[in-house]
Amino acid sequence: MSARGNRMPFDPRVIAAVVVVGVVGFVAMWALIALGPQLTQGDNANGHALSRSVVGYAGIVDLAERADMRVDVRRAVGEAQPLGDDGGKTLLVLTPQHDSDPDDIATLIAAHGDEPVLLVLPKWHTVAAESNKAWAGSAMLVPPPPRLIPERSLGPGTPSVQQAALRAKASAEFAPTGPVRGAMMLQTGIWQGLAAGAAKPMLVLPGTAMALLVRSTETSFYVLAEPDLINNFAFASRDGARSALTLLDFVAEDADAGGVAFDVTLNGLGSGGGGFLRLAFVPPFIGITLCLIAAGILALWQAAVRFGPARTEARAIPISKLALIESSAELVAQSEREGDAAVPWLRAQRAALARALHAPPGLTGDALDDWIDRRRPARVAGEGFAALARRLLLARSNDDMLGTAQAIHAIRRDLLREH
Repeated sequence: MSARGNRMPFDPRVIAAVVVVGVVGFVAMWALIALGPQLTQGDNANGHALSRSVVGYAGIVDLAERADMRVDVRRAVGEAQPLGDDGGKTLLVLTPQHDSDPDDIATLIAAHGDEPVLLVLPKWHTVAAESNKAWAGSAMLVPPPPRLIPERSLGPGTPSVQQAALRAKASAEFAPTGPVRGAMMLQTGIWQGLAAGAAKPMLVLPGTAMALLVRSTETSFYVLAEPDLINNFAFASRDGARSALTLLDFVAEDADAGGVAFDVTLNGLGSGGGGFLRLAFVPPFIGITLCLIAAGILALWQAAVRFGPARTEARAIPISKLALIESSAELVAQSEREGDAAVPWLRAQRAALARALHAPPGLTGDALDDWIDRRRPARVAGEGFAALARRLLLARSNDDMLGTAQAIHAIRRDLLREH
């Protein structure tokens, strides 16, 4: 076969590259499935702590950090780690969307335990701009569904959401009946509030009975009905930014909280997805995952690299006269019939010598053996053919039989000049 026919149909380097790319792609796919929500920046047009759009809360998060307030953005349920210097309470800020599941809100509140919670109701329904998905291209005023407020969290009855227009700038006071006081300026526009009901009003829209901020009379649960007080819309002016920080600080001080945590799981940015798969890509189990990947790469390398030439499987029965003789000898040895082979073998040697030396017809047995000995050169010492033939027939062990047969074969080689 030509060298062209022996050429490998595929380049080993190409196959190795395909395998490496496949393994890396497979691992990367599962890593993205497990850590995708955590790796995303969340900078979109929705209202949450990572959004820089007009309805987002990235501004208040950044300003609170600059004001030395302890702030955290939580991507998982139940991360109730104290943020205060003395391990005190943490104010959890929930920013649900219009279509958020009330059960998810209740789960977050329950997981936070007895810690204070500030629920900020949504107000705007936004559509991302085509030029930049992080911007709100258009916004529509949509009242939030009352179901976003957990039942009986503000006392008996379901609080109703109201909207009213403020025609001129006005000053609103924080909790005029409470121990913590403060004031902020409200701009003209449409404001969203609650009919306080059994809840305690903390901030009331001037000239109305509509509460912008309320608190439960039994627990540290707050509801901010007007998100424009602390979202990025408030940062259109210096006074608005100052008022937003004042409002957040007021709620934290009233709740005796040492830090503020903004939840983003309600906005689809949690890292709790992936279950056990996520554990494989985070400490401390990331080390085990890397070891398994390395072991798999070494196993592939061992399977792909051959040490030395490829071994070809030998035939069960080699093709040659020697192989036939060896197989026959092994068959005789296994049957333990070596002695029975001496007579036929000696007869075959006599016949071969008589034919090659042209012995007279009719000579057989001892007479033929003596005739063969007379043809041996005089200079050759040792026993003759006749003596060796008699000794072969009387041999009792395989060693004696083998030695005698070799001597007879040597006589044949000398007489016939065989090599």
